[in-house]
Amino acid sequence: MKFSTKLLSQTLVQLCLEKGINHIVISPGSRNAPLTIGFGEHPKFKCFSVVDERSAAFFALGMAQQLKKPVAVVCTSGSALLNYYPAIAEAFYSDIPLVVLSADRPAEFIDIGDGQTIRQENVFENLILYSANCKEGEEFQVHNETEINIALNTAYELNGPVHINIPFSEPLYKTTEHQLVWPQNVPPRLPIISSGENISQEVFTDFVEQWNSSKRKMILVGVLAPDSLEQRFVEQLANDESVLVLTETTSNLHNPNFISAIDQLIAPLTEDDFKLLQPEVLLTFGGMIVSKKIKSFLRTFPPKTHWHIDSKRAYDTFFALDQHFKGSINEFCAEFLPKTVEVASEYKKHWLQIKNYRLARHEIYETQIPYSDFMVFCTVLSELPQNIQLQLSNSATIRYAQLFDIPSSVEVFCNRGTSGIDGSTSTAVGAAYASKLPTVFLTGDLSFFYDSNGLWNDCIPSNFKIVVVNNGGGGIFRILPGDKDSELFDTYFETKHSLSAKQLSEMFGFNYAVINDKEDLREKVKDFFGSENGPSLLEIFTPSTVNDAVLLEYFRFVGI
Repeated sequence: MKFSTKLLSQTLVQLCLEKGINHIVISPGSRNAPLTIGFGEHPKFKCFSVVDERSAAFFALGMAQQLKKPVAVVCTSGSALLNYYPAIAEAFYSDIPLVVLSADRPAEFIDIGDGQTIRQENVFENLILYSANCKEGEEFQVHNETEINIALNTAYELNGPVHINIPFSEPLYKTTEHQLVWPQNVPPRLPIISSGENISQEVFTDFVEQWNSSKRKMILVGVLAPDSLEQRFVEQLANDESVLVLTETTSNLHNPNFISAIDQLIAPLTEDDFKLLQPEVLLTFGGMIVSKKIKSFLRTFPPKTHWHIDSKRAYDTFFALDQHFKGSINEFCAEFLPKTVEVASEYKKHWLQIKNYRLARHEIYETQIPYSDFMVFCTVLSELPQNIQLQLSNSATIRYAQLFDIPSSVEVFCNRGTSGIDGSTSTAVGAAYASKLPTVFLTGDLSFFYDSNGLWNDCIPSNFKIVVVNNGGGGIFRILPGDKDSELFDTYFETKHSLSAKQLSEMFGFNYAVINDKEDLREKVKDFFGSENGPSLLEIFTPSTVNDAVLLEYFRFVGI
């Protein structure tokens, strides 16, 4: 086995190995050669080569999402590093451990006009949990070990991105058969958030009393990994008639007494209806909320009190946050629910009746709509195989998915930390590689083409399938306010195009199928999901001018 002669390379490699960070995504370059050699020559690391740094970072993020442990990305110096920023932002807001390892020029070469050289130290300071700035030289060994340890421990402890900047002087490619350093496992400098750091018993008792005296309690659940909440707690919350649980597609929580299609429920409501829905107590957990309608409702009709459960942080999304319980959801429920009593109330019963009415109207609407995005999403989501992972792109895709019932055996993920379309494909590929489940990636055309380099990857599993809904532009902008009949709208908002994914599929070795109309929609979708002949892409072309009208009419129709 070979080692780089650079002490910093050996130090970093040994510490990653010690902490179990063994998935390394490397983008090509010269300045990062010591790291490439260090990781690539070691048999205990699984290394991946991804040329596009932006795609590489999202690919690593997808793996970390599924592995639930840090994955590292390695790049050369200069602008290469800046391409990691979108994925770093997503990791920061989605609580995904991503370790960024950037090679750098020595300090004396910064700002003197040297090539591929920028100010790399602390470059991500607004969206990073820790920035470790290493220094080259044997005399800095203790400093470097300490900084690297703090960064790697932070990625684990706080579940998020860290940046380690590593300067290397030339020569860069020298190797040795001998290990030159034996780094110590320096204890973490940052405090570990533990379940013991919860709220005082006095405050907790007050909350229990508020809960037990309230007849309208709402639980709103954001992004959650599958099986995050123990089934006994799910059932207890589902059976309390004073508790209304609202979930989203990305919540991965299922129960007939929960309301999963939030927009379907509240879009047609009047002001009087909203007053009936307004909770006295709002309890939230999970990550970001997709529904703009529920955010608007709770900001206009705020609860008397809002508590959030999370081991890390609490956002005052509805401008009513009173308490942040630091701990896991299950820890909270185990301590809290035994102290609660069921309160006689019509709250849940009333809104479940509204839900069932909406679902009945939904089924009628499905039978009479024209060929459109709505029809396509309805068909695709109803034909999903059981026991798969579903990765969703942002923008219209995640919003349509919120309106349909997705089987409980399907694990749903979406980059909702920053809600960007920029790395959806790469994330899905990384997640598909790390997961043992077959993966379906459902995306719109702009999101797909924007991240087409996500397919430039040798690690795409044979059971990976992509469905591209191609309406020739950013169709979601037609739903938003503004003049839709102008050249300005066509060019700068909807960004009309006539691109097809066929050539990309051929170039990257995907089986390709296409649908152009409703006549063979269901049959072709079913055949596509039933095929097992390698990575596949189904492109479904839809008209661009009817989708907004169909969706807006849907919300009117389910409410009458």
